[in-house]
Amino acid sequence: MTAGFGDFANIDIEKLLNGADGQFARMEELQKSMETLVGHASDDDGLVTVEYAAGGIRELVLHPKALRLSASELAEKIKVVIAAATEDLQKQVSEAMGEVFGEEDNPMAYINDPEAAINQIKDAEAAYNRTFEDVMGELDRIRRRMDL
Repeated sequence: MTAGFGDFANIDIEKLLNGADGQFARMEELQKSMETLVGHASDDDGLVTVEYAAGGIRELVLHPKALRLSASELAEKIKVVIAAATEDLQKQVSEAMGEVFGEEDNPMAYINDPEAAINQIKDAEAAYNRTFEDVMGELDRIRRRMDL
């Protein structure tokens, strides 16, 4: 350990930059692939089919037989199929993000588990507070050594 710099003196800057470049490249790929993702769903009878993309419903197809249903039955089928298509899109997004971030760091995992997100934020806050206290303590020691 180098005096005054701790473990920071041992950082491989080139490796760090290459890692960042790789991460940016993967993010760019993710952004491009997100534009092409489309959730698909259809009811069991094939009366209602939905395509759902980032901008919302892309396509809603009603089989002519669907018009024989009552308005409330048709509305319910449409809502169920839209929810299924949305879920399919969310699954695809989660898989794409898992490929970029890895399953452990996949941000989509927090959609269904907000408590885990809050816990991770609390852990990050605690780490920040410890680091801040360490830095302030070190600055105070430096100030005392310099008689300031």
